[in-house]
Amino acid sequence: MSIKDSFFLERDKAVLVVIDVQEKLCVAMDEVVLKQVVKNSGILLESAAVLNIPVLVTEQYVKGLGATLPELKEKAPAAPCFEKMTFSCCGSAEFVAALKATGRTQVIIIGMETHVCVLQTVIELRDAGLDVHVVKDAVMSRSKQNWQTAIQAMTLAGAIPTCTESTLFQLLKVAGTDEFKKLSKLVR
Repeated sequence: MSIKDSFFLERDKAVLVVIDVQEKLCVAMDEVVLKQVVKNSGILLESAAVLNIPVLVTEQYVKGLGATLPELKEKAPAAPCFEKMTFSCCGSAEFVAALKATGRTQVIIIGMETHVCVLQTVIELRDAGLDVHVVKDAVMSRSKQNWQTAIQAMTLAGAIPTCTESTLFQLLKVAGTDEFKKLSKLVR
């Protein structure tokens, strides 16, 4: 396998996973960082729709933490949503089955909290042999130190740290297409 096979995203191999961006959890987050994470998550959800990339959504303990933010849900209304009690998404048999059913080997991760549910999910996905891309500007924790520590741990586990624009332009591959014209506007 070449370096490009792990580092470059391919739209026919990718799936976008949105982890626990829930109403009551968002209240505990830094407002400025949250605004940027929600914006970037929206960009990636819109891009997934245009590029026909499957989306899976998880929610941790909905009774206590509420549902996924409405502004994100509306960007992926058909995406299956999996409620879970385990911190790792891989603790949900339904999530694992849905992920396998996509047939995709590259997992793009966005959501929260980076040092808990995101970290545990990434480690299990890497352990399962999947290429995992963690979008650093679309994941967050309540503290910057916890976010940084988790990013380092995930990188050591073999996840690819990336950002929203890198993800988008890797999936697009070339300029000048109708998809490029539509999606590049989202990051201007």
